[in-house]
Amino acid sequence: MRVLLINTSERIGGAAIAASRLMESLKNHGIKAKLLVRNKQTDQITVVSLKQNWRMVWKFVWERIVIWKANHFKKDNIFAVDIANTGTDITSLPEFQQADVIHLHWINQGMLSLKNIEQILASGKPVVWTMHDMWPCTGICHHARECTNYQTMCHKCPFIHGGRKVKDLSFRIFKKKQNLYKDKHISFVTCSHWLEKQAKSSTLLIRHEVTSIPNPINTNLFKPRNKKEARSKCLLPQDKMLMLFGSVKITDKRKGIDYLIESCNLLAEKHPELKEQLGVVVFGNHSEQLADLLPFKVYPLNFVTNEHQMVDIYNAVDIFATPSLEENLPNTIMEAMACGIPCVGFNVGGIPEMIDHLHNGYVAQYKSSEDFANGIYWTLKEPDYPSLSEQACRKAVTHYSENTIAKKYIDLYNKVTGRNA
Repeated sequence: MRVLLINTSERIGGAAIAASRLMESLKNHGIKAKLLVRNKQTDQITVVSLKQNWRMVWKFVWERIVIWKANHFKKDNIFAVDIANTGTDITSLPEFQQADVIHLHWINQGMLSLKNIEQILASGKPVVWTMHDMWPCTGICHHARECTNYQTMCHKCPFIHGGRKVKDLSFRIFKKKQNLYKDKHISFVTCSHWLEKQAKSSTLLIRHEVTSIPNPINTNLFKPRNKKEARSKCLLPQDKMLMLFGSVKITDKRKGIDYLIESCNLLAEKHPELKEQLGVVVFGNHSEQLADLLPFKVYPLNFVTNEHQMVDIYNAVDIFATPSLEENLPNTIMEAMACGIPCVGFNVGGIPEMIDHLHNGYVAQYKSSEDFANGIYWTLKEPDYPSLSEQACRKAVTHYSENTIAKKYIDLYNKVTGRNA
C-alpha cells in the first residue's frame, strides 16, 4: 500500500513532528509512505517538497493580507486563524497519483487551499485527515477557546475585530467548508479524545466519521537513561533538582509563560529552601529572557530539533512543566513521559488524557498558578518518585509507541480502501 502524508512543514511544529514519526513507523510496517511538505528541513529521501518560488511566498503573504484587512488592519490574532484561500494543486504530482491513500495533516499557511482540498476529494482517492487542532471543524480558528459558534454556524468571530457582523470572514469560510465537505467521504482522525468530542459537536463534521488515534513516538529512542550521564552531556549541575520548560517560542502567551513565572514565585515564597535546591532548564527561542523573571537559577538552551539531544535533556531533569493554555496532545509530554519524567500540566485539551493525576504526574486546575505550583512541589517531593517515573514511562510505551499507532492507522487505511486487514 502507498500512502502520501501531507503537512506544511517537515520538522517545525508538533504536527510536523507527528507526521514525520508516523511516516517512519508506517515504513517500518511495510507501508510505502511518503511525506509531502512545503518546507523541508532534512535530506530524508521519502520526504518530498513542493518547488519553492516567489509565487509560494506571495500566496502566504496574500492570505495574511486578507485576514489583516478583515481584522480592521490590526495584527492581533493574525496567526490564530486561517482562511485557506491560497495553496498548490498537488493532484498532478507523481507521488499523489501513485498513492492509494491521501493522508492530510496540518495543511495551513499556504500549503493547501480549500479549492486544492476539493481537487483532492474529486480525484476519488480515499482521504484521511488527522486533526492537530480544531481548524478542520471550525470556520477559521485553530482553537475556539470559549467560543461555541462552530457547533452550529461560525459568525461574529472573537478572533476578528470586524467579527461583529453575522456574515463575517468566519461565516463565509464556514459556508465554504460546508459545501466542500457535503456528500464527500473524509475519515477524520483526532489525536485526543478531547478533540474528538469537539469535532463531533461541529455541524461541519456531523455526517463524517471521526475517530481518535494518538500521535506516535519512538520508545526505543525516547526512554529512561542514566541521569548523571545526561546531565554531564547537557552541562547541567548534578546537585540540584531540575525542572524543564520549553516551546518553540518561550514568550508565546499560549504556552503559559505568565503562569509559570507566577507559579515559581509562589513556590519560592512558600518554600524558600527551593531557591538553592531547584534549577529551571529552558529550551526554545528567547529562553535566556527567563533568567531575570524566575526566582530560581535558569539554564537556558536554544530551540532543539535534534531528537537525540532532546532525549538527553529529558533524562537530565526531574520534572517537566507545561502550563500551556491550548493543547491537543503535546509531543513534549509524550517525550518526557517516555523518558520516565513525570509531568505537570493544566487540565486543558488532551493533557488530562496523558497525565494520570497523582499516578504519573499532576493535572492542575486550569489557569490556577497556585495549583500548578502545588503540582510542581508535590511531584518533586513525592516519596515514591521512582514509581511516578516508572508509571510515566509505562503509559507512553503502552499508549503511544510507534508499533501501536502504526497498526491503528493501517487498520484505518485498509478500511477506507476496502481492503482486508
